[in-house]
Amino acid sequence: MDKAFASAKSAPILPPLNPARVNAVVSARKATARTALVGLSEPARALLDECFRQFGIEPVVVSADAEERLSKEKFEACVLGLGTGADMLMEAARSSRSNSRCVLYGVGGNAQQAMKYSKYGINAMFQEPLERQAALKLIRATRMLVLHEFRRYVRIPVMTEVSVIGEKVRFSATSIEMSTGGMSLRTPEDVSVGTNVEVSFSLLTLPRMAMKGVISWRKPKLIGVRFDQTDERRKKVKVWIDSYLEN
Repeated sequence: MDKAFASAKSAPILPPLNPARVNAVVSARKATARTALVGLSEPARALLDECFRQFGIEPVVVSADAEERLSKEKFEACVLGLGTGADMLMEAARSSRSNSRCVLYGVGGNAQQAMKYSKYGINAMFQEPLERQAALKLIRATRMLVLHEFRRYVRIPVMTEVSVIGEKVRFSATSIEMSTGGMSLRTPEDVSVGTNVEVSFSLLTLPRMAMKGVISWRKPKLIGVRFDQTDERRKKVKVWIDSYLEN
């Protein structure tokens, strides 16, 4: 969120920007991050192409030999239509050295339908029909990870099934974001803030694990879980996040 650090009166007078240098910087930034667009309709490709470019991310349409390209060619992100063959493409990306940690977006269906791909670590979902404002909002929320600006992004967007068990509550939810301190979940369950719970989940290379926590906030169909600081298993989450960012 932009903030003004100086008033107009105290701001120094700066020399005019060199247009050629500005264009070079912008072009260099665009070249630093690429996202593959795979298995999408032409309207979806056009809309997402425009949206990603607004954040300095270069979209690359991948059609022929998609599985081979995802195995060998480096992409910072990948947008996949969740149709026939999507699992093979995700496997190709996640099993490659180049793209094992790329930001993986799914297109189509809902969160529950996306859960069958959870072992591949889908980071976020574009809901169909695609809407420009919703797409921009999702890209804005995840762009720091795509652009490798990790110091400013301490939460990892990831979708995986989470089991929540507590006093008089037991339900399944879908994760939205993960940090070393807790996680946000999507669920229609009505659970009170302050409820002590245990959550269990798996994250790509991290085997399924359980963690003690407490419901720290609640919004319509969304809840936040703050991990218990005394739970030693938090260290495993920290190691996983550090490894994710380093790759």
